[in-house]
Amino acid sequence: MTSAKLPGRSRRTRDARPGQGGQAGPAVASLDARRIENALRERSRYKYVRPQVLREGLGWKVVSPNCSRNIDPDGGEIDIAWLVPDGAGGGWRLFSRDHANGCWSMRHQEATLAAVLAHLCADPRREFWQ
Repeated sequence: MTSAKLPGRSRRTRDARPGQGGQAGPAVASLDARRIENALRERSRYKYVRPQVLREGLGWKVVSPNCSRNIDPDGGEIDIAWLVPDGAGGGWRLFSRDHANGCWSMRHQEATLAAVLAHLCADPRREFWQ
């Protein structure tokens, strides 16, 4: 006997559903990472460096070379931002790195990923790209 697939439902769709504990499946997670990467191409500061988007806990961490050398005199990679989905309300939280104290500081909480990305990419107060 062979197993039959249900019409209109592929394995990829099944894998993209939220998993246990409110965590998104692999396809949803990679879509968020891609959206962050695409938005970072349009940022205002340090457009000539290539930041990386890395998985960090339930969210995504943005890491970039420190071209200004304000944080790392050698220009090494530093943490720029951490974007975390708010499991309760479906929104997003945006953190900047407090390099002096070695911790994350929440800067913005918005209803959508696009809204927190707008703060990250514009960065008028230099909270992220230092």
